[in-house]
Amino acid sequence: MKLNAFQLELIDDLLNLALKEDVYTGDHTSLACVPQQVIQKAKLLVKSEGVISGIEIAKLVINKVDSNLRMEQIMYDGDAIKYGDIAFFITGNPVSILTAERLILNIMQRMSGIATFTNSLVQKIKHTSARILDTRKTAPGMRVLEKIAVVNGGALNHRMGLYDMIMIKDNHIDFAGGIEKAIDKVHAYLLDKQLNLKIEIEARSLDDVKSIIKKGGVNRIMLDNFSPLQIIEALKIINGKYETEASGGINEPNLVEYAETGVNFISIGALTHQVKSLDLSLKAC
Repeated sequence: MKLNAFQLELIDDLLNLALKEDVYTGDHTSLACVPQQVIQKAKLLVKSEGVISGIEIAKLVINKVDSNLRMEQIMYDGDAIKYGDIAFFITGNPVSILTAERLILNIMQRMSGIATFTNSLVQKIKHTSARILDTRKTAPGMRVLEKIAVVNGGALNHRMGLYDMIMIKDNHIDFAGGIEKAIDKVHAYLLDKQLNLKIEIEARSLDDVKSIIKKGGVNRIMLDNFSPLQIIEALKIINGKYETEASGGINEPNLVEYAETGVNFISIGALTHQVKSLDLSLKAC
């Protein structure tokens, strides 16, 4: 996943805040107990089966804590892992290693949990053409990292935020005075601001789908809270003219049924807001 300058800035801000809240005036336990004049080595030990994610972020943490620390990388983001695997080694000042330890683990355990769950869903529908998308239902400040983890798990990112895509949802439609007026207002706004953004619009019924088709001027239609049978009917109406996305109430038990309708994308908020962290540890060696 290629990050832009803004996303890299967000990651840097997050790491600065995380280190500030954890270290503040110093890692006094390590400073008191651990000799600093010797070089030590630690390993990132995998204790669960799944998909690893966050190694590239761990590199940033290591460099921020102590630029003299060195990583020997064994595994890469997106690799399948099992109990006993070693993802990487860190060599250098032991106080620096211990100072970086908790932040590395907090980030990598969460990211790997997301990547692992995402990949389990991707595998369930690999016999279809549907692709899984994430949502904006992310932990505040962690969105960039969580969306990296989703990609490491084999799914795709939806919009990163409110700024990089037009998403006309039900409230936008109601406040604007209807589907046609909402689409017209969006096009007028994009022209005025000289923005080139893709447009997605939510449909709440088959009648909405028909109105959107009649109006046109969008890139993707989100079929919100449609049953699989309703999606099949909607796809007949859309007839391949627009990208389609199923959203709302889709989870592990019913995912395959939705994917087999022929819809292009399926967005699942649970990828990032129902996270079970993967068990990893950093051990001296």
